[in-house]
Amino acid sequence: MPAPSPHPSTVPLWSAFAARILLPFAAGYFLSYLYRTVNAVIAGGLTDDPALGNGGVDAGSLGLLTSAYFLTFAAAQLPLGILLDRYGPRRVEVGLLVVAAIGAAVFAVADGLAGLIAGRALIGLGVSACLMGAFKAFRQWFAPERLPLLQGLIMAAGGMGVMTATVPVEAALHVTDWRGVFIGLAGLTLVVGAVLFFAVPERPTDGAHETLRQQMRGVSSVFTSRFFWGVVPAAMIAQSIYMSMQGLWAGPWLRDVAGIAEPGSILLVTAIAMVIGHLVTGALAERLARAGIPTVVPYAVGSVLFLAIVITLASGVTAAPWLLWGLFGLFGTSGVLSYAIVAQAFPPHMAGRVNTAVNLMVFVVAFIVQWGIGAIIDLWGRNAAGHYPPEAYGVAFGLTAALLAVAVVWLLWSLVTARRENKQPADG
Repeated sequence: MPAPSPHPSTVPLWSAFAARILLPFAAGYFLSYLYRTVNAVIAGGLTDDPALGNGGVDAGSLGLLTSAYFLTFAAAQLPLGILLDRYGPRRVEVGLLVVAAIGAAVFAVADGLAGLIAGRALIGLGVSACLMGAFKAFRQWFAPERLPLLQGLIMAAGGMGVMTATVPVEAALHVTDWRGVFIGLAGLTLVVGAVLFFAVPERPTDGAHETLRQQMRGVSSVFTSRFFWGVVPAAMIAQSIYMSMQGLWAGPWLRDVAGIAEPGSILLVTAIAMVIGHLVTGALAERLARAGIPTVVPYAVGSVLFLAIVITLASGVTAAPWLLWGLFGLFGTSGVLSYAIVAQAFPPHMAGRVNTAVNLMVFVVAFIVQWGIGAIIDLWGRNAAGHYPPEAYGVAFGLTAALLAVAVVWLLWSLVTARRENKQPADG
């Protein structure tokens, strides 16, 4: 849709024009996170539904079908970056949301594991542009120093999706079943797509004038960047753990390890902490950047704190689970700062390819971690009551903590090395 195109530095953050950009993309990311995390609450329905064959699905199959979202999401990232830079975020995201709606409908009518995986895979593909489209739009319309705060706001909208996937979904399950929930999600997805199409202004992108070969060279320059590989691995591991646990394994852990039959209220605390974390992290990073402190500093500190929480979960501590999972939601948000850090190291017209390169790495690992946790837990088998033993979660979570520890050490070493070589990036 044609619309005025003010210079990015002149677009006020708190204005009606900015709201036309921020709110529709926020609604899209709200849906993306709702889809990503809803299986943590409906897991019981999936594992016990006789219509799915053999009395439901086991932990390994549950991890596989849930992580199918991550697999197609990841596979879409590199072509998505090229599409965003060539055609813009509005048109790309609207088209993909239609795919997500179809996926939700397929999931809702599935009569076996294959149908569930197919629906979940279509959902992952369909929402693959919800965050990256927003980041691309922000890079187009707003000044670079605004990016951490804007990204914090959009991630907070995702947190609202997580909140909706807890107690509200549990309440919906008293009225309908998991199939009815997904039929409702399919309709809501189409509504959000329509809002995006009619509300968001169109802005020409420099990437539209590049040839495919030039765009591919841009992708190559991202993946051959030493800076990229210094910053991204910690976010790659941390975000994959964050999404895997919050999106699925937090619920089973609370039931099997902490002995909480209905974990929705604690998952809601985690989601609220996530919203707060994204808002505080984004605002703090912007303020520190204005004071001359680069965004890599709060990113590194947040990564270390998140590692401490994952280690605590792996150790089997169950005291005050609302506090433990609240801190998990709070500190796990630091990984999103990597998108702003890396995006500002490349030209604005490459924003789509840069952000999707980060996202590709995150979601490939998230697929492996979410499925891998389920496969490891399944080695112990369920007891007569249908629960897995605490030591199964301890081993599975402990391995993820070890991966994160290596990544955090790599990040800190990379930052120290860059500082010694006087190559510390100035972001913002």
